[in-house]
Amino acid sequence: MDRRNFTKFALSGLAFSFLSDSMGRAALPVTGSEPAPPASVPTVPATPRAVSQKPYSALLERARAALDDHAHHFELRDRLAIVDFDAPSKNPRMHIVDLIGGQTSSYLVSHGRGSDPAHSGWLHSFSNEFNSLASSSGAFKTGDMYFGQHGRSMRLLGLDPQNNNAEQRAIVIHGADYVSEDHVAAWGKCGRSEGCFAVAPHIVPQVLGLLGPGRMLYADKIGNG
Repeated sequence: MDRRNFTKFALSGLAFSFLSDSMGRAALPVTGSEPAPPASVPTVPATPRAVSQKPYSALLERARAALDDHAHHFELRDRLAIVDFDAPSKNPRMHIVDLIGGQTSSYLVSHGRGSDPAHSGWLHSFSNEFNSLASSSGAFKTGDMYFGQHGRSMRLLGLDPQNNNAEQRAIVIHGADYVSEDHVAAWGKCGRSEGCFAVAPHIVPQVLGLLGPGRMLYADKIGNG
């Protein structure tokens, strides 16, 4: 082998070694020196027992029962979203739960103006009525994704008598600037939607990516407060 070919093969070997080392480091688990994920999108590894100890565990059980009741609507049963309207809007209260692996991710989410006329930050009532501007409870099936006035959004189909006007009311998942950590820091609560499940704009791709069309979103309020 002449000097030119030897140098070419040596350099290519060095490059491969460097690439392999970089790929190996990229695959290492995240250490304590890495920045923590944003507070609004915590992804918390959780065992089934840990999930059962969460404040929303009763709502999750209700959602599981609804998933069984509406089984003919859902081929995808690997994960679902629950919206715990017992919690105030300043708290991450949309929880996307992996029913197989046990992981959960939690996000800020709005409620409708008609559900909180005094803008207290708490949902007080539900409505399925047109022009109520209120949130609806029950089981929803996630539908098509589209680009609308709020950017990338996802349609929802209401499956229960108390939310079966959702599609006609244009109740969807979309992004909104009034749902963010900055807004909560300034006002102590999220802003209100017109009944839609609004999340922070930068969170929309993650939420829609985790849900996708054909999964369940279940919203309710179990407590009396």
